[in-house]
Amino acid sequence: MSSCSGSYRRKMMAEIKPVEINRFLGEWYEIARYPHRFEKGLSHVTATYSLLPSGKIEVVNKGLEGGKTGTLKKAVGKAKLASDEGKGHLRVSFFWIFYADYFILELDEQNYSFAMIGSSSPNYFWILSRTPRLPADTLEKLLQRASHLGYDTNRMEWVVQD
Repeated sequence: MSSCSGSYRRKMMAEIKPVEINRFLGEWYEIARYPHRFEKGLSHVTATYSLLPSGKIEVVNKGLEGGKTGTLKKAVGKAKLASDEGKGHLRVSFFWIFYADYFILELDEQNYSFAMIGSSSPNYFWILSRTPRLPADTLEKLLQRASHLGYDTNRMEWVVQD
């Protein structure tokens, strides 16, 4: 991940939502994302979070290359809670010892049915849902919130989840 200015990171840190990590665990569908090379051309993308005996969290991202009958691509990483007790700030690594910030910037606090994720880099952004689709009004609220935080919603790729 690319580095960013300290002011951007501080702004995102201030926006992190409280999270009960055990409620956050499980499978999430990727609804939208900023384009990046790791998921280029993938559809039907999910992220699954599982608690490991060590207390770390296994992160399994998978998606299909070439459509619904395409080749399964999978990446396995690990995450750990950052020192912000009770906040949705994780440190995630898919590349050995290199960890990146993972900020839960918006969360359905009642049902944990959707989440909006950012990073300490302005180049990484995701909207996640427990179901393959989000209601239009929920999606609109998330897009407004993303714009308010400075994300360019025109850059987003919409993930096929049919």
